[in-house]
Amino acid sequence: MSKITEIAYSTVTNTCPRCHRGKVFETNNSYHLKNGLIMKLNCTECSLKYEKEPGFFQGAMYVSYSLQVALFVTLFTFNTLLWQLNPTVIVSIIIALIIGLFPITYRWSRIVWMNFFMAYEKEYDVDKMDIKQEKI
Repeated sequence: MSKITEIAYSTVTNTCPRCHRGKVFETNNSYHLKNGLIMKLNCTECSLKYEKEPGFFQGAMYVSYSLQVALFVTLFTFNTLLWQLNPTVIVSIIIALIIGLFPITYRWSRIVWMNFFMAYEKEYDVDKMDIKQEKI
């Protein structure tokens, strides 16, 4: 598995960057009002500590910014090439989407940021190791 697919898998499935089994956030639903944005301290499967040092997730702001810019550029390009809406309308749509997608970009930016510093290690993925040993 390549690094990009490992990051994508971990991000979309809300799983630990090291073992791909434990959940990073309390719930898989980003829009859960009570604990949708609450992050666990450690992985329940491999005991990886998610926050390596105080302020570790400040770098996730750059990832979040990149995700928001990608959304803006995509919508702006579609508007320029296809829709040609009034600038006020397209800016309103972009602002609504940025606010509406905030829980998703918040979670994804933190998981992607962790994946930059913590790589997937097959030896921590017990289920896959058991399958391989049974086949031998």
